[in-house]
Amino acid sequence: MSINTAMAAGVSGLSANEAAVTAISNNIANSNTVGYKQTDVSFESFVTAATAGGGAAALNTGGGVTATAADLVTQQGQLTQTASNTDLAINGAGFFVVSKTPTTGGVVNAVANSNPTLFTRAGSFTEDKNGNLVNSAGDYLQGWLADASGNITTTNTNVSALSTINVLTAGGAVSPTTQVAVNANVNAATTVNAAVTGGTYSATSATTSMAAYIASSGTTGTKPDFTITVPVSDSLGGQHNLEIALLKTTTPDQWDAEVVDPTSGDVAGVTNGQLANGTISFTSSGVYNPATSTLLGGGSPLSMTIGASGGATPAWATALGAASQTISLNLSNVTQESSTSATQSITTNGTSFGNLSSVTVDAKGIVTANYDNGVSRNIAQVAVATFSDPDGLAAVSGDAYQQTLASGNYSILQAGTGGAGVIDPQTLEASTVDLSSQFTNLIVTQRAYAACSKVITSADTMVQQLLDIIR
Repeated sequence: MSINTAMAAGVSGLSANEAAVTAISNNIANSNTVGYKQTDVSFESFVTAATAGGGAAALNTGGGVTATAADLVTQQGQLTQTASNTDLAINGAGFFVVSKTPTTGGVVNAVANSNPTLFTRAGSFTEDKNGNLVNSAGDYLQGWLADASGNITTTNTNVSALSTINVLTAGGAVSPTTQVAVNANVNAATTVNAAVTGGTYSATSATTSMAAYIASSGTTGTKPDFTITVPVSDSLGGQHNLEIALLKTTTPDQWDAEVVDPTSGDVAGVTNGQLANGTISFTSSGVYNPATSTLLGGGSPLSMTIGASGGATPAWATALGAASQTISLNLSNVTQESSTSATQSITTNGTSFGNLSSVTVDAKGIVTANYDNGVSRNIAQVAVATFSDPDGLAAVSGDAYQQTLASGNYSILQAGTGGAGVIDPQTLEASTVDLSSQFTNLIVTQRAYAACSKVITSADTMVQQLLDIIR
């Protein structure tokens, strides 16, 4: 080996060990970075040429060393619990799909675009001022969005089908009433109202119906023997108290019945707020008898439709702007016994307007918005991307990666399917950096760097001695 070659080998050693120190320093600096993957540097000898003659006796001319840095992307970091519902970690293979700016309907190109799709394990997501889920690096979480009914379609597995997950997209939650179950008793010993005996009561009369009595606060109409109040929520969260007014008839085990909305102007196309009229009947043992009841057509359960505002009557008043709704009215737990008329319970599935109180994510990545009225709605599902060679991804700022030829194409999957890991909510993946090994490597690398500098110094001395011979 010539002196120049020796000096070049020393320089390559300085360069290689400098690269190693850079990688080690970066690892140490990111020892607390969520989802960070350690970078390792490998060294390879470099041979420039062989001496003349070849064969086993030939001496190789050493060219020094080359260094190659590699991100160990496939290493799983330790998972640690947090207090935030939107802190997410992937337990297993895969990456969160993110973008640098909010998107609707994904991006055009996963590699080269003004807003390229990125992939990360950094799952420290929080809501920004607009409700978007964004991590500490400022990257926006992507997934499949739910429709208005909370259904999520994941059949399209291209990034163009993904959008930024926004927890405010569902707005305030409202659940209109569709089911009502009444648990009550009407007193079998009730005396028949004289107005009935005299033939003055008429359910269809604007002046003698029970609805007229309720609407006029008792100045006209027929007073009910018993009234059951039923709370109802419309499609906008508006609250209404309907009343089932009951009047015992001369027919054994039979009661006249009217369904009334007592609030003036609530319902259009009706008289005195009366939505329906008919009879309800009981068996001789005091059990509700749907076969002989005529209210809302009889049967069990009963079905009542209130049309949309401005639509076919009976309908919600135009000023309310509410949608049509059909209410299933279950009277199977209404009895007729010789005890005080009383309502034991009313069970309804409707709720008033609710404000967002929390956001949760499950192991499948389904993001659920929970409201203070007890309603929960699915709003999105987090997408997970996998690659044939994750170690071939190119690192970019923000602890994220871009797809490369070496990594292969991405596969967009649901968490827990097709080899993708499951999502751990309220969890973050710690950096894979082991500080003890990094400090050890730093000492070894520093010594190697110093030794390489000695090679250059020695080669320089040899050159100086050669020059002294010439003198």
